[in-house]
Formats: sequence, C-alpha cells, structure tokens
Amino acid sequence: MRGEWMKPLRRLGRVAMISVHTSPLDQPGTGDAGGMNVYVVELARRLAARNLAVEVYTRATSSRLPPTVEAFPGVTVHHVHAGPLEGLTKAELPGQLCAFAGEVLRAEARHHQGWYDVVHSHYWLSGQVGALVRDRWSVPLVHSMHTMAKVKNASLAAGDIPEPAARVVGEEQVVEAADMLIASTDIEAKQLLELYDADPGRVEVVHPGVDLDVFRPSTSARGRLGLPQDAVVLMFAGRIQPLKAPDVLLHAVRVLLERDPALRARLVVPVVGGPSGTGLEHPESLVQLAAALGVDDVVRFVPPVAQAVLADWYAAATLVCVPSYNESFGLVAVEAQASGTPVVAAAVGGLTTAVRDGVSGLLVEGHDPADYARAMERIVAAPGLRAAMSRGALAQASNFAWEQTADRTLQVYRAAARSMRADLAAVR
Repeated sequence: MRGEWMKPLRRLGRVAMISVHTSPLDQPGTGDAGGMNVYVVELARRLAARNLAVEVYTRATSSRLPPTVEAFPGVTVHHVHAGPLEGLTKAELPGQLCAFAGEVLRAEARHHQGWYDVVHSHYWLSGQVGALVRDRWSVPLVHSMHTMAKVKNASLAAGDIPEPAARVVGEEQVVEAADMLIASTDIEAKQLLELYDADPGRVEVVHPGVDLDVFRPSTSARGRLGLPQDAVVLMFAGRIQPLKAPDVLLHAVRVLLERDPALRARLVVPVVGGPSGTGLEHPESLVQLAAALGVDDVVRFVPPVAQAVLADWYAAATLVCVPSYNESFGLVAVEAQASGTPVVAAAVGGLTTAVRDGVSGLLVEGHDPADYARAMERIVAAPGLRAAMSRGALAQASNFAWEQTADRTLQVYRAAARSMRADLAAVR
C-alpha cells in the first residue's frame, strides 16, 4: 500500500477520480451530463479545499479539448483519448475501456511511485477502469454507483430500454473489487447489499450535497426571467428521457387545466434540460406531446443553462415536479428546496430521502398524472401551505451541504485504506 491514510491528510495527498463517459466540465442537463457531473465537480472542489490534489480522468470527445485543464485550484481534468472522439454512444463505451485504462496507467507512470493515494470511480464504466488501476497501483478503490442496472430495470418507464446484461455483470465485478462503496442514501446501501451481495462492512452512506451559496431564495428571479409576478410556475429540470418522466408532468398539467380552465391565463410550465439516453432517439417527442395534449401554449422548453440561471428558475417556480421512475438521490429536488421551492416528487429511491413528505414537498406513489395534478393543486391553491413548505424546503436542504459530503468522503477514503491493508495482511 502506497499511501499513509491513517495520518492526517496533507497537500501531497492525491486522488485520482475516474469519470469515463461524462466530463465534469460538460453542461449538466443534456446528453449524458447530469447530476453525476455536478457531484464530481463539487466533491473535487471541496476535497481540494481540504488539501488534496484531485486529478479527474475523463474520455476526450473533441480534438479541440486540451489534454489537461485546471478546472479549479487543486483540481485537474485529463482528457483521455480512447476510441472515436465523436459519435460514440454510452452503449459503445465498454469496448474502449481497455484503451482508456491504458492511457490512465501511462499518465501515472510519468510520476514517481505512489503519486496517487486513492482512486475514486464514478459509475460502473469508471469502476471497471478503477478496479484495474487499483491492482496496478496498489492503492485503494472507492466507488460510487450513481445508478444501478438492477434497480433501473425493476422500474422502467413505458417504452424505455432495459440496461444490458453486460452492465449488470460489470457492476457486480466492481462491487466485488472496490475497497469501499459509497451509497447516496440508506435505500441505495440496502440495494447494494440485497441486489449485489455487497459486503456490509464496505458500504458507507454519504449524501450528496447542494451549493447553498448558488441555490437560495430570490425575490427578483422572476423579473430576471421575464415571468409575471402572479404566474403559477410548475417546473421540470433535468435530462429529457423516459426515466425522468417529464411526460407525467405534461399529462398532469392537462388534468389541472381541465379542472380549472381559468388557470391557463397564469400558468407557465418550464421544462429545463435537453434530450438524453433513449430520449435522443426522438428528441422532438416531448414537444409533440405538449401539442397533442393541448398544453403547448403554457409549456416553455428551455435548453440547459448555467447554474446561476438554473437557480433563478428554481427560485421563480411555484413548485418543482420530479416524477422520475428512479433516482439514486435526486439532486434537482435538493437544489429546488435550497431555493425555497416545494417539490412534488415520485416516492422512489433517493427522493424519499431528499424530500420530507408533507414538510418540504409532497411525495406521490406511482406515476398516475391525476395524482400529480392533485398534489400540485394542493400547493397552488393554498398559499399558506406553500409558504410553510417553502420554509420546510430550506430547512431540509440545509441537511445536504457539499462540505459535509467532502468530510464524510475523506472518512471513507481512510476506511478504504484500512480495508486494503486488511486484505493484504490476510494473504500474507
């Protein structure tokens, strides 16, 4: 073992983060970029502030990208060439993992022995690379699943495509190889134990965070966005794909307008994000659905925006709807709550941790649009309830700060080092 993680961490400590299929520099909300991008960026920044040097390895997707970028002080992003620069889908990436791993190993070989003290991989593709470099470098591997094939396949949206068997096997291999696994919630930890037979002693729950300096209430957000002060704003944010179920919101909006046609004059339904995953096959389908439902006059399709603008949309919203079929955590829900906006969300996965039902928002069982319409109507029709939930949302979001995430992650890094030491001792 090459790192002395039992001692206090010093500036010389280095973390190799692996994020194969999506760069932390990409704009969240479209393609494969989403909550994981935010997670990697924010965690890396906080670790760097705690005297670690963080180097992130991601696959290059353009010849215009420089080999290395200093994203933030103490955080370097390496663009690794592996396979075609453009046009490669996530489903085709497993065939490029050997090339990617080879480039990562060569990059480390340019430094003295013991350059990295821990490897932290994100998503199963990165975990496959992480398992290889762990053995080559003799450093502990910490892995964050972010999503799991077995969980996704158990709760597919209508028309969505199941995750392939190769991914299931790949995830099982990563779970076996990792010295420690980070779960976002107690529910995800339980899924790792029950579905992947993970060692309970190697699973730790570390909640993702939210940037409370960026996402906060604002009385001027509607003015900046050109929204009427008396508008009823029912917002969706995220990648547009069946898993995220933005169609449920559009169907629910039609139900609301059928019950109260007068609402149409004040209603604005922003859908902030871009096509992703299987949504890329028919990127126009949600626009067509809005027209078919007769709600296209109140729906606004907003392309992915920078965090500061996204924060304005959250703060301007009457509520944010998160009707996903599954979420390992539900970062959108926490960002909305940090902005003082109640959430109406599906009672699935990490959303049951992110949202405090009846206090910071409402959780809905199933995906019947009528149920979402009733939940949204409760908040829209009762300003007093919305005000109380706004206060509850702020209180709930305060439990999820990135600083806490970074501190807990450092503890997991130390635990991974102890776990690896124990494994080495056992075979001697």
